[in-house]
Amino acid sequence: MNMVDIAVKRPVTVWMFTFAVLLFGFVSLSRLAVDLLPELSYPTLTIRTNYTGAAPGEIEQLVSKPIEETIGVVKGVRTVTSTSKAEQSDVVLEFEWGTEMDIASLEVREKLDVLQLPLDVEKPLLLRFNPSLDPIMRFGFGAIAAKEASDFIDLDVNSMKKLRVYAEEQIKRKLESVKGVASVRIGGGLENEIQVLVNQQRSSQLNITLAEIIQRLKTENVNTAGGRVEDGSQEYLVRTLNQFQTLDEMRDLFIATREGKHIRLGDIAEVQDTYKERSSVTRFQGFEGVEIAIYKEGDANTVKVSENVQRRLQEIEQEMPEIYQLQMVYDQSTFIANAVNEVKTSGMIGGILAMLVLFLFLKNVWPTLIISISIPVSIVATFNLMYSNDISLNIMSLGGIALAIGLLVDNSIVVLENIDRHKKKSKNSKKAAINGTKEVSMAIVASTLTTMAVFIPLVFVEGIAGQLFSDQALTVTFALAASLLVALSIIPMMAAREKSSALKSELDLGESQVKTKPTSKLGLVFYYILFVPKLAITGISKAIYFTLFVITSLTLLITRVVRKLLTILFTPILWAFDKVYQFLERLYISALRSALKARLVILTTVIVISGFSITLLPKLGLELIPPLSQGEFFVEINLPTGSKLENTDAILADLSRFAKALPEVERTYSLAGTGSLINASPSQGGNHWGRLNVVLNSETTEKQQKHVIHLMRDYLAQQAGVQSKFGEPELFNFSTPLEIQLSGYDLATLKKYSDVVVEEMKKVDRFADIKSTLQNGNPELKIQFNHAKLAQLGLNAPDVSNLISTKVGGEIATQYSIEDRKVDILVRTLEKQRDSITDISRIIINPGATNPIPLDAVADIDLSTGPSEITRVGQERVALISANLAYGDLGEAVFIAEDLLKKQQFPLSIQAQVTGQSEEMQNSFRSLQFALALAVFLVYLVMASQFESLLHPFLILFTVPLACAGSIYGLFVTGTSISVVVFIGVIMLAGIVVNNAIVLIDRINQLREKGEEKSQAIKRAAESRLRPILMTTMTTTLGLLPMAIGLGEGAEIRTPMAITVIFGLLFATFLTLFLIPVLYSLFDRKTFELAAIESTINGNEDTAYE
Repeated sequence: MNMVDIAVKRPVTVWMFTFAVLLFGFVSLSRLAVDLLPELSYPTLTIRTNYTGAAPGEIEQLVSKPIEETIGVVKGVRTVTSTSKAEQSDVVLEFEWGTEMDIASLEVREKLDVLQLPLDVEKPLLLRFNPSLDPIMRFGFGAIAAKEASDFIDLDVNSMKKLRVYAEEQIKRKLESVKGVASVRIGGGLENEIQVLVNQQRSSQLNITLAEIIQRLKTENVNTAGGRVEDGSQEYLVRTLNQFQTLDEMRDLFIATREGKHIRLGDIAEVQDTYKERSSVTRFQGFEGVEIAIYKEGDANTVKVSENVQRRLQEIEQEMPEIYQLQMVYDQSTFIANAVNEVKTSGMIGGILAMLVLFLFLKNVWPTLIISISIPVSIVATFNLMYSNDISLNIMSLGGIALAIGLLVDNSIVVLENIDRHKKKSKNSKKAAINGTKEVSMAIVASTLTTMAVFIPLVFVEGIAGQLFSDQALTVTFALAASLLVALSIIPMMAAREKSSALKSELDLGESQVKTKPTSKLGLVFYYILFVPKLAITGISKAIYFTLFVITSLTLLITRVVRKLLTILFTPILWAFDKVYQFLERLYISALRSALKARLVILTTVIVISGFSITLLPKLGLELIPPLSQGEFFVEINLPTGSKLENTDAILADLSRFAKALPEVERTYSLAGTGSLINASPSQGGNHWGRLNVVLNSETTEKQQKHVIHLMRDYLAQQAGVQSKFGEPELFNFSTPLEIQLSGYDLATLKKYSDVVVEEMKKVDRFADIKSTLQNGNPELKIQFNHAKLAQLGLNAPDVSNLISTKVGGEIATQYSIEDRKVDILVRTLEKQRDSITDISRIIINPGATNPIPLDAVADIDLSTGPSEITRVGQERVALISANLAYGDLGEAVFIAEDLLKKQQFPLSIQAQVTGQSEEMQNSFRSLQFALALAVFLVYLVMASQFESLLHPFLILFTVPLACAGSIYGLFVTGTSISVVVFIGVIMLAGIVVNNAIVLIDRINQLREKGEEKSQAIKRAAESRLRPILMTTMTTTLGLLPMAIGLGEGAEIRTPMAITVIFGLLFATFLTLFLIPVLYSLFDRKTFELAAIESTINGNEDTAYE
């Protein structure tokens, strides 16, 4: 007894199994991660090494280069990129997808452990940067004037310090315990610090060094345990309390004794309760506040983490002082949830439309419901397989489900119609269900394999395309496999229980002679004792039965009324649909007869129409992935290197005011300096860098967003010395659209020619936000010691260097306790004694000596600038010139950039090439072209096995170029560029579009097997197959139509694939109805006997379509 027999004969078992699958499916659905897209970033490791006081050139030679040479042989490494900037080296290892990162991390760590770096260099840190560790939420925390106010107010210094403390101690601690939160970062505000500002002239006169002051603070500011003391029967702990309780205690601290006089700290220094030197300023709507950034764990569900955080914030807000307010400024989960919900909605609408098409063709509610049940059951079953294969709910996986909706019913249609044909021959519904299903079982298995075959080449697809294609291909495969099981189990089981209208219940209910009273005396006694309660119970029962009767009657009445209304509504629709279909059928039969009489004309016409589409290819744009509009963008600004943080903040504040005056802008928030950037790229951060995020109104269109960016770009162009770069919050860790890489050794030469390329690119209006990595660094004071003079004076360079570092930069001596917090105590010289080059040159390098010696007596002090950073790719120095596109597509921009480079006269020592997204796009396209060719070949193999013929599959494959031509026309008409998403749609189309031709040729073979003449068999087959071909085409097309319309978030990625499939399928279907009969008539020369041999099981399948 096979699966079909079990399904028909044991319906309860089938339903229980189905309910179990549905239950586990919903459980799996609740546990699936929700993301926008599959992981699109290469696995990455970053080796970060700090070398205090080293310039970029020293960092490159002493740190970056040795690390590159050591780890370059690690397995799976795709590229090695290093960035050497002042005091820091970042070596980024990009691995191939599929690399086991735990093993790779161990291997890299082993290499680093044997690496010998200079002694002053700190131990390298190995950071596993995960693109999912971008902040998923950002909040602004500030003070408001009134409870109902929406904007923050400006605060004084003490209030800003309290704001930062509250954010760190109350909000951060509570948010870090939320499930799924990996880290909470605080940026902006003012951090408390106690500063001891020493007057170096006064301390030099008293022969007191900074080292002595620092040591006194360290030794005096301690609490120590003194053991135990026993006094009689009582034991006491002994503690010595010496920590500073107030700043006055610190000022009264005795530092030294000179000429019998005690010198207090307050005599030679100012002790101030102030704040740390600021590294960032954050503003919300132009008002200063504190930024709270939430980072999620790598495998956490973004949407659920956001929900958990917001629930915790509600609790925090209830305990918060009324003057404080939290404002949501960015929530990645909102866009993700909306984009995913849009796909779900599109899929549901597509499913409803597909069911409506089935009803119009079948004209019967029950068969439509039987077939339609395959859609939800198959989809919910798919969630089980998605969960077991670690596939998240994202645009691509849900798009695969939406694409499969139109395909899921195909198998069920074949099975049900074949069962119906058997029912007409037999009154036994179960027997008809079993025989009808078995007859087409192998055929639908082969048909499903034909569609699934196109997904096998995904294992050979590399790059971004492979990551995108994988989730969608697996999801479609799972859904089709589930639909096949549904078609072979649930469909025959339900069809076997469909009652025929001829069968009626003929139950003969005679009057029963049941005794109503007991006959024994004892029985009569109990009968009369229980008579009254029995009457009461009987009355209650009758009341219940009457209520149920009324409810049932009303339900039946409402059902009949609704059915009557639907009948009234759909009767004219069905009548009109029948008339239209009959007209199209007559028109098609007439046109086909004419086509068969002019076969060469038809063949030539189809070739010309399809071939003309090739001429449109150059007019279609090229891009890696369509850019996603999130209703938000940012602009990064760079002031001249060495600019103060206050200047950067002022520029951002002005820009924020300009943006807020635009009607499309809802709110802004800015960051000047490094702030809460946890994974800042080497080009981000620093006092001269800042970023303004602009959130637009929900009604703002993409065209209006571009207009806002254009206005802001023009505004910044008027600001002298300000470089800008616009972008959108990164959803993928991609390079900029266009990058030009200049390789060479000499930095001066690289700088010269990179500047030339930048100037040439600025002349092309297509390029925007042009920036080179080879920029001038911070102005430097270079101090070159005269070692001979140092030796004569008994000094050495390291001691003098440390002295300068302490006087200018300061040194943390100890910590001051404020309640349960520890605040750093920083010792340095007065600001007025270190705020100019002259002050630096006058620093006394031998404090305590009889004859003070200034710094300029033993060293040459020069002003200079070096490179801000040195970038190396593949162990070679490079200058990377990046640019965004003001308009147009990436393919055209690459062509212009390559032409620009050809016109430049580079020396032999400089190599130039175009990289960035264009490089990844070319790699992905090459890989997808190979996958498409392999998919077509696999489809041919499956069909050849199915038909036992080499010619017929070859004729069927003519539909694939027809589908490609239709897709090109569709892309051209809708103005859609060719991208990885479009290519994926074409590959899927190759497995879908052949099904119509299979149905047609297979029916021709069946009729010829029965002895019909070839031309007559072609006409009859085309006539009988028109209905199922149109049915399956319309279900697939309407299933994708909501996605093709392109409404809601994430539509930029959904729409191109839907357009590709819809236009390709419609175009190929229309021409298939004429081309396949013509090709069969021209090239098939087999006799009837051979045709009989070639008849396949799939022929039995499609007899169901008659």
